Amino acid sequence: MKIPSAKAQGSGVPPAPLPGPEPDPRPESGTVPGSDPGSDPGSEPDPRRWLILAVASTAQFLAVLDLIAVNIAFPAIGADFRSASTAGLSWVLNAYTIVLAALLVPAGRLADETGRRRSFLLGMALFGLASIGCGAAPGLGWLIAARVVQGVAAAVVVPTSLSLALPAFAPREQATAVGVWTAVSAVAASSGPVVGGLLAALDWRWIFLINAPVVLGAVAAGLRLLPRTEPVRPGQAAESVRTEPVPAEGARAEPVRTRAVRRLDPLGTLLVLMATGSLTTACVQAPEWGYAAPATLAFLGVGVVAGALCAAHVRRHPDPVVDPALFRTRGFTTAALGLLSYFLAYSAILLAATWMFSGVWGYSTRRAGLAVAPWPLTVLVVSALSGRIVRALGERRGAVLGAVAFTAAPLWWLVAAGPSGDGAHYAAGFLPGLVLAGIGAGLYQPVMFAAAGLLPARRLSVGSGVLMMSRQGGTALGVAALVVVTGGARQPGLADLRAGWVFAAVAAAVAALAGAVFRTADGKAARRH
Repeated sequence: MKIPSAKAQGSGVPPAPLPGPEPDPRPESGTVPGSDPGSDPGSEPDPRRWLILAVASTAQFLAVLDLIAVNIAFPAIGADFRSASTAGLSWVLNAYTIVLAALLVPAGRLADETGRRRSFLLGMALFGLASIGCGAAPGLGWLIAARVVQGVAAAVVVPTSLSLALPAFAPREQATAVGVWTAVSAVAASSGPVVGGLLAALDWRWIFLINAPVVLGAVAAGLRLLPRTEPVRPGQAAESVRTEPVPAEGARAEPVRTRAVRRLDPLGTLLVLMATGSLTTACVQAPEWGYAAPATLAFLGVGVVAGALCAAHVRRHPDPVVDPALFRTRGFTTAALGLLSYFLAYSAILLAATWMFSGVWGYSTRRAGLAVAPWPLTVLVVSALSGRIVRALGERRGAVLGAVAFTAAPLWWLVAAGPSGDGAHYAAGFLPGLVLAGIGAGLYQPVMFAAAGLLPARRLSVGSGVLMMSRQGGTALGVAALVVVTGGARQPGLADLRAGWVFAAVAAAVAALAGAVFRTADGKAARRH
């Protein structure tokens, strides 16, 4: 059926578009602003996709490593800045954590609008410069300021790295690709204590300075390999395709092209920053300030109010910083909630293992780091096979299997871990739990992070930012919750750690429930239209 033109209908305007979320713009030919080569599920995968993934994973590795390794360097940093208080030193870590969490979503939106390749390269360059600034900092104030800039840069490259890599892969390969990307993150998190300890033994400044040559190589490779993306700037019209309803039953619907204008959302961006920044600050600082302290409660209250105002705002704004349509994709919403629960358990398990080795068993920092090593090694092996496993079992079963394995890790320690730290007790009492945790991470994270691939191409970065915010929020909440559960002791005993393992098992079980209801059909259908 041919749709009559506006002129033939006696009107000077085109037919009004149907209400509802705007689909992904994909014309028959040419480049659409905000789209990427290879992002169409039916297109051929990019022959350079594994090299693209390697460049993207480098950014992920550095961002996570600098979050973990600095913990080990605290004593060395404190020795250099003797006049600084413990509270002041804590901001070397907290400034990075809070800024990263607060900016993930706005930075993802900015990357979608300005071009993901450009944002990634600029973010990597800024991360390298900030790392040099950290390594050369003459005082604690300079170091904290440089860490803030590092957090800004990391917030740009982390969601952008996934949104650059995913479109290069065919849908059947995306689980494997995200598995590799996830494995890099897990290796960075688990090897952080080892790397941090080795570099801090030379000079804590090397933890930051070592980033510079890695960043230089990643930027050089990115200039050659990363696909170019056309930005969709505020005020620029982006063509989209909709289907005009036809009254006659059984008649064929014809596509109608409309024009959608991207607009800035400064108020929404501010509310997102206030909500995530305040809530993260409350979680990160609560162990030091006190969980019922006025400052903690004030930041918590500001975060809750800002979050409520943001939720109301995005429903009214014509082009909000976080489009509610993201959460109407069932698989995406489930993935965000599942990752939040998973990283509650993940951060609690990692910190509890460190306390177990260093406190209860008396391991040195270096030996404790090596004791954790089977976890990331297992993640590497399982992630390499995750694509095949997920294709054989299906996404839901693969995610559930991973979460169940992850739940089994702290349960194993509850039964088998004891006060002795000799080789026999480690091999029988703790090592199996580390292997189970590695299996869980290698299966669960790829499925859930791959949910970003369900979104239209022009929303990939902001969607990735939402998933990363679930990771950062879960990590911060998991550490804070573990401190509460273990009684707030600086070095919890075995009985306290058992309570922490119960908490981790419950959080992991909730992640398994999210995996059990995980669906991708809605998102795939949305991308086909």
